[in-house]
Amino acid sequence: MIPVLFRHPAEHGSALPVPVMLRLLLLFCCLTPPALAEVPADRPAPTPIRASKVILVGDSTTAVQGGWGPRFCADHLVSFAACTNLARGGRSTYNYRAEGSWALVEAEMRTAGYATTWVLIQFGHNDQPGKPGRSTDLRHEFPDNLRRYVAEVRAAGAVPVLVTPLTRRQFADGTLMDDLGPWADAVRTVAAELDVPLVDLHARSRQLVQAMGPVLAMQLAQAPASQQQVAAALTGTTVDAAPGSAAGHAAQHALLEPMGQAKRAFDYTHLGDKGADVFATIMTEELARSVPALRPLLLP
Repeated sequence: MIPVLFRHPAEHGSALPVPVMLRLLLLFCCLTPPALAEVPADRPAPTPIRASKVILVGDSTTAVQGGWGPRFCADHLVSFAACTNLARGGRSTYNYRAEGSWALVEAEMRTAGYATTWVLIQFGHNDQPGKPGRSTDLRHEFPDNLRRYVAEVRAAGAVPVLVTPLTRRQFADGTLMDDLGPWADAVRTVAAELDVPLVDLHARSRQLVQAMGPVLAMQLAQAPASQQQVAAALTGTTVDAAPGSAAGHAAQHALLEPMGQAKRAFDYTHLGDKGADVFATIMTEELARSVPALRPLLLP
Protein backbone atom coordinates (compact mmCIF):
# COMPACT_ATOMS: atom_id res chain seq x y z
CA MET A 1 0.00 0.00 0.00
CA ILE A 2 1.41 3.42 -0.99
CA PRO A 3 1.60 5.88 1.94
CA VAL A 4 -0.53 9.01 2.04
CA LEU A 5 2.35 11.24 0.88
CA PHE A 6 1.95 9.75 -2.63
CA ARG A 7 -1.61 11.10 -3.11
CA HIS A 8 -2.53 12.55 -6.47
CA PRO A 9 -1.61 16.27 -6.81
CA ALA A 10 -5.28 17.19 -7.08
CA GLU A 11 -5.88 15.75 -3.63
CA HIS A 12 -2.72 17.04 -1.95
CA GLY A 13 -1.94 20.24 -3.75
CA SER A 14 1.53 19.17 -4.94
CA ALA A 15 3.41 15.98 -5.59
CA LEU A 16 6.93 14.82 -4.83
CA PRO A 17 9.32 14.81 -7.75
CA VAL A 18 9.25 11.52 -9.66
CA PRO A 19 12.88 10.54 -8.81
CA VAL A 20 12.19 11.01 -5.09
CA MET A 21 8.99 8.96 -5.32
CA LEU A 22 10.84 6.13 -7.08
CA ARG A 23 13.56 6.06 -4.45
CA LEU A 24 10.99 5.96 -1.64
CA LEU A 25 9.03 3.19 -3.38
CA LEU A 26 12.25 1.20 -3.71
CA LEU A 27 12.97 1.73 -0.03
CA PHE A 28 9.52 0.45 0.97
CA CYS A 29 9.97 -2.59 -1.24
CA CYS A 30 13.31 -3.36 0.37
CA LEU A 31 11.80 -3.14 3.85
CA THR A 32 9.08 -5.64 2.98
CA PRO A 33 9.99 -8.99 4.62
CA PRO A 34 10.71 -11.74 2.10
CA ALA A 35 8.56 -14.82 1.96
CA LEU A 36 9.66 -17.64 4.24
CA ALA A 37 11.78 -20.24 2.52
CA GLU A 38 10.26 -23.66 2.28
CA VAL A 39 11.79 -26.29 4.56
CA PRO A 40 13.28 -29.17 2.55
CA ALA A 41 11.10 -32.28 2.84
CA ASP A 42 14.09 -34.51 3.61
CA ARG A 43 15.42 -32.39 6.53
CA PRO A 44 15.34 -34.41 9.78
CA ALA A 45 13.39 -33.03 12.72
CA PRO A 46 15.62 -31.15 15.21
CA THR A 47 16.47 -32.86 18.50
CA PRO A 48 15.31 -30.71 21.44
CA ILE A 49 18.17 -29.60 23.71
CA ARG A 50 18.37 -30.47 27.40
CA ALA A 51 19.76 -27.29 28.88
CA SER A 52 20.55 -26.91 32.59
CA LYS A 53 21.23 -23.99 34.89
CA VAL A 54 23.62 -23.32 37.76
CA ILE A 55 22.86 -20.45 40.15
CA LEU A 56 25.55 -19.15 42.51
CA VAL A 57 24.43 -17.68 45.85
CA GLY A 58 26.77 -16.20 48.42
CA ASP A 59 29.07 -13.35 49.42
CA SER A 60 32.04 -11.56 47.86
CA THR A 61 34.21 -14.68 47.84
CA THR A 62 31.82 -16.09 45.21
CA ALA A 63 30.78 -12.81 43.54
CA VAL A 64 32.11 -10.92 40.53
CA GLN A 65 35.51 -9.24 41.15
CA GLY A 66 36.67 -10.83 44.35
CA GLY A 67 35.34 -14.38 44.17
CA TRP A 68 35.74 -17.67 42.30
CA GLY A 69 32.28 -17.48 40.67
CA PRO A 70 33.12 -15.59 37.45
CA ARG A 71 35.90 -17.99 36.43
CA PHE A 72 33.73 -20.97 37.28
CA CYS A 73 30.89 -19.72 35.09
CA ALA A 74 33.19 -18.71 32.24
CA ASP A 75 35.61 -21.62 32.13
CA HIS A 76 34.16 -24.71 33.78
CA LEU A 77 30.67 -25.26 32.36
CA VAL A 78 29.68 -26.47 28.90
CA SER A 79 27.47 -24.32 26.68
CA PHE A 80 24.39 -26.37 27.59
CA ALA A 81 24.60 -25.11 31.18
CA ALA A 82 23.59 -21.52 31.85
CA CYS A 83 25.39 -20.00 34.83
CA THR A 84 23.93 -17.11 36.81
CA ASN A 85 26.11 -15.54 39.51
CA LEU A 86 23.82 -13.86 42.05
CA ALA A 87 26.40 -13.70 44.85
CA ARG A 88 26.89 -10.22 46.35
CA GLY A 89 29.59 -8.70 48.52
CA GLY A 90 28.90 -8.24 52.23
CA ARG A 91 25.95 -10.61 52.36
CA SER A 92 25.16 -13.17 55.05
CA THR A 93 22.46 -15.81 55.26
CA TYR A 94 20.30 -13.10 56.87
CA ASN A 95 20.66 -9.95 54.79
CA TYR A 96 20.85 -11.78 51.45
CA ARG A 97 17.21 -12.74 51.97
CA ALA A 98 16.16 -9.56 53.80
CA GLU A 99 17.28 -7.26 50.96
CA GLY A 100 15.42 -9.24 48.28
CA SER A 101 18.30 -11.07 46.59
CA TRP A 102 16.81 -14.45 47.44
CA ALA A 103 13.58 -13.46 45.68
CA LEU A 104 15.61 -13.11 42.48
CA VAL A 105 17.03 -16.59 43.02
CA GLU A 106 13.51 -17.97 43.42
CA ALA A 107 12.50 -16.39 40.12
CA GLU A 108 15.58 -17.85 38.40
CA MET A 109 14.83 -21.31 39.79
CA ARG A 110 11.37 -21.26 38.26
CA THR A 111 12.44 -20.19 34.77
CA ALA A 112 10.94 -22.67 32.32
CA GLY A 113 12.94 -24.66 29.80
CA TYR A 114 15.74 -26.09 31.94
CA ALA A 115 15.99 -29.81 32.61
CA THR A 116 17.72 -29.29 35.98
CA THR A 117 18.68 -26.26 38.03
CA TRP A 118 21.39 -26.46 40.68
CA VAL A 119 21.77 -23.78 43.36
CA LEU A 120 25.21 -23.50 45.00
CA ILE A 121 25.03 -21.72 48.37
CA GLN A 122 28.15 -20.40 50.16
CA PHE A 123 27.94 -18.16 53.24
CA GLY A 124 29.87 -17.67 56.47
CA HIS A 125 32.20 -14.68 56.16
CA ASN A 126 29.54 -12.07 56.91
CA ASP A 127 27.60 -14.24 59.34
CA GLN A 128 30.49 -13.85 61.78
CA PRO A 129 30.08 -11.45 64.72
CA GLY A 130 31.06 -7.80 64.53
CA LYS A 131 29.17 -6.92 61.34
CA PRO A 132 26.03 -4.93 62.18
CA GLY A 133 23.06 -5.75 59.97
CA ARG A 134 24.73 -8.93 58.74
CA SER A 135 25.90 -11.11 61.62
CA THR A 136 23.89 -14.18 62.60
CA ASP A 137 23.90 -16.45 65.61
CA LEU A 138 26.14 -19.43 64.86
CA ARG A 139 24.29 -21.88 67.06
CA HIS A 140 20.74 -21.31 65.80
CA GLU A 141 20.17 -18.59 63.17
CA PHE A 142 22.96 -19.48 60.74
CA PRO A 143 22.06 -23.18 60.40
CA ASP A 144 18.33 -22.40 60.43
CA ASN A 145 18.82 -19.96 57.55
CA LEU A 146 20.68 -22.64 55.59
CA ARG A 147 17.89 -25.16 56.27
CA ARG A 148 15.30 -22.70 54.99
CA TYR A 149 17.29 -22.05 51.80
CA VAL A 150 17.59 -25.79 51.18
CA ALA A 151 13.86 -26.34 51.73
CA GLU A 152 12.91 -23.54 49.35
CA VAL A 153 15.30 -24.70 46.63
CA ARG A 154 13.76 -28.16 46.77
CA ALA A 155 10.24 -26.74 46.81
CA ALA A 156 11.05 -24.90 43.57
CA GLY A 157 12.12 -28.17 41.94
CA ALA A 158 15.84 -27.30 41.95
CA VAL A 159 18.81 -29.08 43.53
CA PRO A 160 20.62 -27.41 46.47
CA VAL A 161 24.38 -27.75 46.96
CA LEU A 162 25.93 -26.37 50.16
CA VAL A 163 29.47 -24.95 50.01
CA THR A 164 31.65 -24.34 53.08
CA PRO A 165 33.21 -20.84 53.24
CA LEU A 166 36.49 -20.13 51.44
CA THR A 167 39.37 -19.74 53.89
CA ARG A 168 41.02 -16.44 54.63
CA ARG A 169 44.80 -16.33 54.14
CA GLN A 170 46.19 -14.96 57.39
CA PHE A 171 49.07 -16.79 59.11
CA ALA A 172 50.48 -16.78 62.63
CA ASP A 173 53.91 -18.37 63.13
CA GLY A 174 53.63 -20.14 59.78
CA THR A 175 50.23 -21.68 60.52
CA LEU A 176 47.09 -20.67 58.65
CA MET A 177 44.50 -19.18 61.00
CA ASP A 178 41.08 -20.84 60.99
CA ASP A 179 38.56 -18.28 62.18
CA LEU A 180 35.90 -19.66 59.80
CA GLY A 181 36.16 -23.24 61.05
CA PRO A 182 32.99 -23.18 63.20
CA TRP A 183 30.91 -21.84 60.30
CA ALA A 184 32.28 -24.51 57.98
CA ASP A 185 31.36 -27.14 60.59
CA ALA A 186 27.81 -25.77 60.74
CA VAL A 187 27.46 -26.07 56.95
CA ARG A 188 28.74 -29.66 57.07
CA THR A 189 26.25 -30.50 59.81
CA VAL A 190 23.26 -29.11 57.88
CA ALA A 191 24.36 -30.89 54.69
CA ALA A 192 24.57 -34.23 56.50
CA GLU A 193 21.29 -33.66 58.35
CA LEU A 194 19.32 -32.81 55.19
CA ASP A 195 21.20 -35.13 52.80
CA VAL A 196 22.38 -32.21 50.68
CA PRO A 197 25.43 -32.46 48.38
CA LEU A 198 28.39 -30.70 50.01
CA VAL A 199 31.42 -29.00 48.47
CA ASP A 200 33.95 -28.62 51.28
CA LEU A 201 35.70 -25.58 49.84
CA HIS A 202 36.91 -24.60 53.30
CA ALA A 203 38.90 -27.80 53.75
CA ARG A 204 40.33 -27.78 50.22
CA SER A 205 41.24 -24.08 50.31
CA ARG A 206 42.90 -24.42 53.72
CA GLN A 207 44.94 -27.37 52.51
CA LEU A 208 46.17 -25.43 49.48
CA VAL A 209 46.87 -22.12 51.24
CA GLN A 210 48.73 -23.82 54.10
CA ALA A 211 50.91 -25.64 51.56
CA MET A 212 51.63 -22.37 49.73
CA GLY A 213 52.60 -20.53 52.90
CA PRO A 214 52.06 -16.85 53.73
CA VAL A 215 54.25 -15.42 50.95
CA LEU A 216 53.12 -17.49 47.96
CA ALA A 217 49.49 -17.24 49.08
CA MET A 218 49.70 -13.49 48.48
CA GLN A 219 49.58 -14.26 44.75
CA LEU A 220 45.92 -15.21 45.15
CA ALA A 221 44.88 -11.68 46.17
CA GLN A 222 43.39 -8.98 43.96
CA ALA A 223 46.44 -6.69 44.03
CA PRO A 224 50.13 -6.93 44.96
CA ALA A 225 51.04 -6.81 48.64
CA SER A 226 52.95 -3.87 50.09
CA GLN A 227 56.57 -4.17 51.18
CA GLN A 228 55.43 -4.15 54.80
CA GLN A 229 52.98 -6.99 54.17
CA VAL A 230 55.59 -9.08 52.35
CA ALA A 231 58.16 -8.46 55.09
CA ALA A 232 55.67 -9.61 57.71
CA ALA A 233 54.77 -12.71 55.70
CA LEU A 234 58.44 -13.66 55.46
CA THR A 235 58.46 -13.99 59.25
CA GLY A 236 55.52 -16.42 59.06
CA THR A 237 52.98 -14.00 60.56
CA THR A 238 50.94 -11.82 58.23
CA VAL A 239 49.99 -8.22 58.98
CA ASP A 240 47.01 -7.95 61.38
CA ALA A 241 47.26 -11.64 62.27
CA ALA A 242 49.16 -11.17 65.51
CA PRO A 243 47.40 -12.43 68.67
CA GLY A 244 44.55 -10.11 69.62
CA SER A 245 40.94 -10.04 70.69
CA ALA A 246 38.26 -11.80 68.66
CA ALA A 247 36.33 -8.53 68.56
CA GLY A 248 39.34 -6.78 67.04
CA HIS A 249 39.65 -9.35 64.27
CA ALA A 250 35.90 -9.18 63.60
CA ALA A 251 36.05 -5.39 63.26
CA GLN A 252 38.96 -5.68 60.86
CA HIS A 253 37.10 -8.20 58.71
CA ALA A 254 34.05 -5.93 58.63
CA LEU A 255 36.21 -3.18 57.14
CA LEU A 256 37.75 -5.55 54.58
CA GLU A 257 34.44 -7.10 53.60
CA PRO A 258 32.11 -4.12 53.16
CA MET A 259 28.65 -4.19 51.74
CA GLY A 260 28.72 -3.99 47.97
CA GLN A 261 31.36 -4.56 45.32
CA ALA A 262 34.79 -5.64 46.55
CA LYS A 263 37.47 -3.10 45.60
CA ARG A 264 40.63 -4.18 43.81
CA ALA A 265 43.07 -3.96 46.69
CA PHE A 266 45.30 -6.37 48.55
CA ASP A 267 43.70 -8.26 51.43
CA TYR A 268 43.70 -11.77 52.83
CA THR A 269 40.13 -12.61 51.81
CA HIS A 270 39.25 -11.67 48.23
CA LEU A 271 40.58 -13.28 45.07
CA GLY A 272 42.33 -11.82 42.05
CA ASP A 273 42.45 -13.46 38.63
CA LYS A 274 44.90 -16.17 39.71
CA GLY A 275 43.02 -16.91 42.92
CA ALA A 276 39.71 -17.09 41.07
CA ASP A 277 41.21 -19.54 38.55
CA VAL A 278 42.64 -21.74 41.31
CA PHE A 279 39.51 -22.00 43.40
CA ALA A 280 37.12 -22.26 40.44
CA THR A 281 39.11 -25.33 39.40
CA ILE A 282 38.88 -26.75 42.93
CA MET A 283 35.12 -26.09 42.94
CA THR A 284 34.81 -27.99 39.65
CA GLU A 285 36.78 -30.96 40.99
CA GLU A 286 34.68 -31.12 44.16
CA LEU A 287 31.39 -30.75 42.30
CA ALA A 288 32.30 -33.64 40.01
CA ARG A 289 32.92 -35.71 43.12
CA SER A 290 29.90 -34.69 45.20
CA VAL A 291 27.29 -34.10 42.48
CA PRO A 292 27.68 -36.88 39.88
CA ALA A 293 24.72 -35.62 37.84
CA LEU A 294 26.68 -32.43 37.13
CA ARG A 295 29.76 -34.19 35.73
CA PRO A 296 28.68 -34.14 32.05
CA LEU A 297 28.30 -30.35 32.28
CA LEU A 298 31.68 -29.62 33.90
CA LEU A 299 34.91 -28.72 32.15
CA PRO A 300 38.25 -29.34 33.94
